[in-house]
Amino acid sequence: MGVLPEQTTYLVIGAGVHGLSTAWHLAMELRARGKGSGDDIVVVDKTAPGAGATGIACGCVRNFYMTEPMHALMRHSADVWMSDPIRLGFQQVGYISAGEENQQADYERIVANQNAVGYHSDIYVGKDAKKFLKSIWPDFNVDQVGVCHFEQPSGYAGTRQAVAGMAEKCAEQGVRVLSGIEVEGYDVTNGQITKVRTSVGEIACDVVVICVGAWIGKHWQMLGQPMKLDCAYPDGGTAEKDMWTYWRLLEGEVYFDQPYRTADDKDPPVLHVELMNTPVINEQTGEEMDDHLYVYWKNGAERMDRPGIQGGTIPIRIGPEAAVEPYGHANDTYQADPWFPDYMTSAMGHLMARFKGHRRKFRDRRNGGIGAFTPDNVPIFDWVLPNAYMIADSNHGFKLAGVGKLVARLLAGDNRVSELEPFTYARFAEGRTFGSSNSHCPWV
Repeated sequence: MGVLPEQTTYLVIGAGVHGLSTAWHLAMELRARGKGSGDDIVVVDKTAPGAGATGIACGCVRNFYMTEPMHALMRHSADVWMSDPIRLGFQQVGYISAGEENQQADYERIVANQNAVGYHSDIYVGKDAKKFLKSIWPDFNVDQVGVCHFEQPSGYAGTRQAVAGMAEKCAEQGVRVLSGIEVEGYDVTNGQITKVRTSVGEIACDVVVICVGAWIGKHWQMLGQPMKLDCAYPDGGTAEKDMWTYWRLLEGEVYFDQPYRTADDKDPPVLHVELMNTPVINEQTGEEMDDHLYVYWKNGAERMDRPGIQGGTIPIRIGPEAAVEPYGHANDTYQADPWFPDYMTSAMGHLMARFKGHRRKFRDRRNGGIGAFTPDNVPIFDWVLPNAYMIADSNHGFKLAGVGKLVARLLAGDNRVSELEPFTYARFAEGRTFGSSNSHCPWV
């Protein structure tokens, strides 16, 4: 743990992907504009860089969102990942999503908007979808597939390598990243934060950036903000909702003794499949586990002690209150359910013949984590006080490394950053609350 200074211009709270990316890019923006440098920025984290959701993320970097403003954010995020793919551990293998015919219109809108913002993707429908999937994975069960798409800029990154790389970027710019310092309160005078109270003392600051992942509800309360919200929708409807809702993640790993490769011997794209009318049948018992299939996976990479697959399914809603501490794998309450290994391996076996009978290969270890979702499950990026900016990613975080680049422009002096404007807190009062999507999953 470094020494907390008495004062800094910019204090970034949280050293996950958002905190590190914001500090790194802000340092570069300040230097380029002649307004300062990394010496003006301090990042504090209650544990260490990547100790929260960033460190246990699956690592997928994709742009498959039915919420169209997300597409431009991911274009900037792909640029960040590709700015130094080796140090950030990024593998640009692409991303494929597949669904049934009932999602064709959704896919057409998504692909059209992705390409409109410069994020190249292709759509395949009907027989072409089946042929495309078979060209990559010859053993793919395409019987229920009616549409798929391929995002070329997407891929995955190793979480530990990404955190280490971003921390190095910060250090190279002169940013101080201090571990083991927990924020305990905010001193607010005339509506602005003047000091932040921490476990090791106070620090005065001009601007605060709050990007604390699952701990956002705690900081929101420290700032005296409401825990209930009236949300207005574009159609004129309104609904009272909890400000934060916690969801429990369901992810894990499956050992695979032979190389997981494409037909032309390449690292496969990240795969996401939602078959809304296709049940998941337990391979061992023959019983129906769910009336729809939702699964995603990729090569296990750095998360595995030997070759295998890492993936997951739809998270489980907890509610407006959750015990965030201890976080992740250390929390007994939020471990993946006993049925999850059966579900994951049965879904994988249904989709690809190579994975049939792999229940015994499921990696038996602790695997848990939770995230704080917004009222409409879409991130909030906005000033919550005149000198306090909040990055609340609604658990979309790891892939969105480009948000820090955009926020840095705002902090360094830009009057507006158009890509961030759809995500303001004001949307809930202004009738711009995002509606539901044609998916069982809050991440789509």
